[in-house]
Amino acid sequence: MPSNPESDTPPPAPLPAALKVLLRPLVRLMVAHGVTLPTMVGMLKELYVEVAARHFRLGGREASDSRVSLLTGVHRKDVRAIRERARPVSLPRGGGLGATVLGRWLGDPALARPGGRPLPISRARFDELVASVSTDVRPRTVLDELLRLGLVAWDETADELRLLADAYVPTAVQAGAAGEEALRFFRDNLHDHIAAATANLLAGPGERRFLERAVFYNRLRAEDVERLEQEARTLGLAALRHLNSLALERQQAARGAPEATERFRFGIFFFRETSPGEAPPDTPGETR
Repeated sequence: MPSNPESDTPPPAPLPAALKVLLRPLVRLMVAHGVTLPTMVGMLKELYVEVAARHFRLGGREASDSRVSLLTGVHRKDVRAIRERARPVSLPRGGGLGATVLGRWLGDPALARPGGRPLPISRARFDELVASVSTDVRPRTVLDELLRLGLVAWDETADELRLLADAYVPTAVQAGAAGEEALRFFRDNLHDHIAAATANLLAGPGERRFLERAVFYNRLRAEDVERLEQEARTLGLAALRHLNSLALERQQAARGAPEATERFRFGIFFFRETSPGEAPPDTPGETR
């Protein structure tokens, strides 16, 4: 991969090929939701200008329109127009209130059984949990949304709220809040995964690299993959619960500290499909 983005040397063939594979599921999503090529080209122009201006400065100086145009291939007039709008489109925003409340419910040892499973809580305790995160939204509003999404059950007679999910994962990509939440998780999780992998590719000798590993096999029977997927879910949720509890503990310990400016995201995924056409040679138990 060329280290000088201003070089006239075209990018190596493997990079465009890798990007084509990476973009295929995103193009599928865009076509399914009516995001046309002209719309995407406009967004890409903005992104090229934003990234070049932010990450390819010389000596700490702000990049000129001409330099950004040279780096990106975007016409200088378009660069100027985009920069005058000053509308960044690539940075992820913070998590939602519902996700934070559920994260604390799942992470607080006082609200968990031995083994880490969350305990039921009273409505009053839920209100306290919401207030510990934010006083800008009424606890009942948060509860109604969690009930609507099927993440919490409320037994009003017993005054008991129970978690029905191990994480805040809205699934429906549709109009309304649930669709917006699902897209927010899609955006933020993939952004951070790709950002970690990109940073690792660009890291120089001796520079720190992010954790970004996967194990993969092929030539497996469907029932074997079913078993492996279930095991992955069990192990993955245990890891997420453990890190959630630890992170909540450290966040509370660092409350008010001026140096508490870092964020992190640890993710787990499992993907499976039937190999099209002739199966490739056996893939050993590779971990990368």
